[in-house]
Amino acid sequence: MSLFADVALPVPLDRAFTYSVTPGAEPVVGGRVLVSFGGQQLSGVVVALHDVRPAPEVEVKAIARVLDESALLSDELMQLGKWIAQYYCAPLGDVLRGMLPLTAEVRRQWVYRIGEQGRRVLYEGAAKGSSRRSKLSVEDQNREYAVLNYLEAAEAVKTGTIRSATGANKALLDAMAKKRWLVREPLAEVRDARRVEMVAVLQEAGDSEQETEKSEDPTAGKRLPKLNENQLAVMAELAGCGGRELVRELRARLGARGVPDSSLATLVKRGLVRLEETAQAFHVSGLGHGGKKFAHEHALNEAQTEALGTLVAAMEKGGFRPHLLYGITGSGKTAVYVAAMQRALAAGKSALLLVPEIGLTPGIAAQMVAAFAGEVALLHSQLTPDERAEQWHRIRRGEARVVVGTRSAVFAPMPDLGLILVDEEHDGSYKQEETPRYHGRDVAVMRAKLLGCTVVLGSATPSLESWNNAERGRYVRVEMRERVQSRPLPAVEMIDMREEFRETGQEQMFSRRLIAETQATLDRGEQAIILLNRRGYSFVVMCRSCGEKIECENCAISLTYHKPGNEQDLNGEARVGQRLECHYCGFRRGVPKACPKCASEHLYYLGAGSQQGEERLQELFPGARIGRMDRDTVRTRGDMERLLTRLHSGEINLLVGTQMIAKGHDIHGVTLVGVVGADFALGLPDFRAAERVFQLITQVSGRAGRGELPGKVLVQTYQPDHYVNKFAREHDYTGFAAREMYFRRGMRYPPFSVLANVMVQSERLEEVLDWSSRLGRWFEQRKLVGVRVLGPAAAPLSRLKRIYRYHFVLKADRRDVLGPALREMLGVVDREEIPRRSIVVDVDAMHLM
Repeated sequence: MSLFADVALPVPLDRAFTYSVTPGAEPVVGGRVLVSFGGQQLSGVVVALHDVRPAPEVEVKAIARVLDESALLSDELMQLGKWIAQYYCAPLGDVLRGMLPLTAEVRRQWVYRIGEQGRRVLYEGAAKGSSRRSKLSVEDQNREYAVLNYLEAAEAVKTGTIRSATGANKALLDAMAKKRWLVREPLAEVRDARRVEMVAVLQEAGDSEQETEKSEDPTAGKRLPKLNENQLAVMAELAGCGGRELVRELRARLGARGVPDSSLATLVKRGLVRLEETAQAFHVSGLGHGGKKFAHEHALNEAQTEALGTLVAAMEKGGFRPHLLYGITGSGKTAVYVAAMQRALAAGKSALLLVPEIGLTPGIAAQMVAAFAGEVALLHSQLTPDERAEQWHRIRRGEARVVVGTRSAVFAPMPDLGLILVDEEHDGSYKQEETPRYHGRDVAVMRAKLLGCTVVLGSATPSLESWNNAERGRYVRVEMRERVQSRPLPAVEMIDMREEFRETGQEQMFSRRLIAETQATLDRGEQAIILLNRRGYSFVVMCRSCGEKIECENCAISLTYHKPGNEQDLNGEARVGQRLECHYCGFRRGVPKACPKCASEHLYYLGAGSQQGEERLQELFPGARIGRMDRDTVRTRGDMERLLTRLHSGEINLLVGTQMIAKGHDIHGVTLVGVVGADFALGLPDFRAAERVFQLITQVSGRAGRGELPGKVLVQTYQPDHYVNKFAREHDYTGFAAREMYFRRGMRYPPFSVLANVMVQSERLEEVLDWSSRLGRWFEQRKLVGVRVLGPAAAPLSRLKRIYRYHFVLKADRRDVLGPALREMLGVVDREEIPRRSIVVDVDAMHLM
């Protein structure tokens, strides 16, 4: 047995911590343990077992509890985690925590015990009476003494127990801890995260032991005892369900008929009905196919067959070779994915499909369930913690050989993984914006390399990094340049909004041409989509007198104006009343009647968001059935499913929304797409701005004409001659990629260099300036060979969530130069005693904002 274990903990330190192993409770590498750290208990992952004793002066604590008898992370996933920590300069403990979505199994809570000062207050109050002055009400003061009395004879007690015994809430307990009357300590408890519910089972005659024992007649157990009307109703309902029914559904139906819950309880007590636990059903997708065939039901055309043949040959040959599947919108990439996954499962392998956003999971999950039935598992952040744990264990046991999920699903513990598919690989949502800041697409490629399996990156508008890799021969490029059934790509027309203003003399949200074409589309019984890539009603509120913009109190950004409407808050409750809201930190305030700076009443609302777009469309098309898809109307997967169901069925014939409407949706009735204000993003201080705008216009254009009828796209723009719009009009991705890479090559931006964004942040501006200056001097003195350092400079969003932000941009020609430079810089951060939480290293940054 090993004497010591090295444990990776979720703390901002680039090291593991050594703990002693208790005899008879030896952990395993890749398994979890509970350990004491910094006055609290943390769950960590064992990364090594050994017999090397640390230095004598180092105190070695014992592992508090071993949570897993076998490894949860395989050798391959442990190797992948170490690569992520090294490549992205992230603490290994943070990486491994993100790979295990099992927070539901370890519940962290607070416990309280009485402190010495609390005992003194309690003693003085009992001996002399309370003479202290307090701002608290008499009721709260009495509750304080009740808490002290309750804890005086007890050890540490949980918050809920104290609340039940004394009526004190957590705020009062925390205030007592702040006064040192109580000592607050964290407690980690292991819990069973299985999702179960009760089933009522009708006992057969003769099985009621309790009734038989009570009767002197030996045949009594064979006869139904005397029951009242409600009990008979319960028995009849169960019999009608085949003798077995979920308790919640049974009670719902009986309750509608006025039968009380106590009737079922009485039948259970008398032994006529028994209750059993059963696994709670998991809802993969409630989205139907809307009368269309699923992807696996279509016969593949020539281009799809050739693409599938290339992928199947790679799987049969084995070994690592990434493929870039470049297929225009509507070319049938999903059908190729499904067919390739069927081949993988037939060969005894499992398959993983990544999608960029949760909004795409209902549609793609419905396709997977239709093709693979109960072998499908789902992983994404909108599952409850218990659901994530349940799906994760199903995958690990091999019960689900097809996994669909967002970026974190790349860590799914899949046995015999033989195929990884990354749909819409260009999408920025694959990049994690918190530590560890990994890119799901690149991690998928590395995982395939470690496993020696096939990985496919699919997109109609590939990222320039992937396109460049294909150009250089690192990836095999597979092309599908025709739509299924030879359907034409939609005609794309540019509407010059400068000319529109000259002719009308007014600034309009929607051009006359777009309004006319939308009306004609609706009159023909077809559907239309309008992209307006801004949330809210107006995104700037400005004073006409002094020019002051109303900004968020936490962020250096204008507040967005929201009118009352069909929006929900994070708890799913309807939002009422107009408000100003920050889309970065969530801060909200009422709309002032006057300027906060000069008291002028002349407030001006600038810019149009999707909410204003919906309102304007309702005015223009009063007979239309209008829906809106943005983060205000779609908060959960259920919201998305309901909206897509209405869209597929034709209940909605005019949809307005943000970029959520641009990705992956296959609505055959849509023949017109309008794009409003997309080219505003060309002015953002980001070298990827042109690429993002081109991808957005091309992707949303691809929603048109996917059925029997041809499609049309109208793009409103103030820059019709910009190369992004020219190439988007011709559906010419190849030409756009060549032009954009020409500019990138000259400026040495990715993919012709590697880049990292180093953010220095603090709630105090003077600290940020000091730390940035110190790092800037070190970079200047060190003169890193092969690395160009830009900065320090204020970040474009200089304050976010009350945190001031300065940054450096590091560029290098090779990754083997940039990585060591960043790690050397982090060593300087430690020597300078700059808090590691205040330094954010974003390797391969997608945004520089």
